[in-house]
Amino acid sequence: MDAQQRARYLEALGIDAWLPRGSSAPAAPPPRGAADAWDALRAEVRACTRCPLHRTRTQAVLGVGDPHAQWMVVGEAPGAEEDRQGEPFVGRAGQLLDSMLRAIGLARGRNVYIANILKSRPPGNRDPKPEEVASCLPYLKRQIELIRPVLILAVGRIAAHNLLGVTAALASLRGRVHQFGELNTPLVVTYHPAYLLRTPADKRKAWEDLKFARNVFRELTTST
Repeated sequence: MDAQQRARYLEALGIDAWLPRGSSAPAAPPPRGAADAWDALRAEVRACTRCPLHRTRTQAVLGVGDPHAQWMVVGEAPGAEEDRQGEPFVGRAGQLLDSMLRAIGLARGRNVYIANILKSRPPGNRDPKPEEVASCLPYLKRQIELIRPVLILAVGRIAAHNLLGVTAALASLRGRVHQFGELNTPLVVTYHPAYLLRTPADKRKAWEDLKFARNVFRELTTST
């Protein structure tokens, strides 16, 4: 992200200062056992028929990113473009997510893994049904077990509700550290990029969430 891109993003958020971008070394290849586990999971998701969504999808979308990532971003489900390309968060929402990640020193494929609750696109981009989530969530849990991220960033109401098992308003879930799964992985909630494209006035709130998540991550990594 060059200086002009940074300035444009922060200007869109209503932020004047730019915080220095962090750096990280390229990820090492995963151990053979981990690579085998990823290959098996990828093949299982590709062939999955656990719910009716397999009949209407173009392809299953497992996720993308660093298998050693300390950060994990989780959204709700693939959209039309994701279904075509086989990668989560592409198109305008994906571009905004990439900008949001760069604002806290991350980049797609470097120290972050991006996935969704569902691996198949719901028709018409409707909300996932409970039975679809129940069928797909074990795949996400296995991804988290393989990656063992330091922090999960849940983007959007549907991701937050299904990861936390709650129905509370998103506003009440923001600004707090939650826990997910048997590993008690710390989890922070923010807005979905697609929502921010529709409601740009809330981009400043999203920036506050990102700063909060970054601070939580720093505390977690400096206290271990």
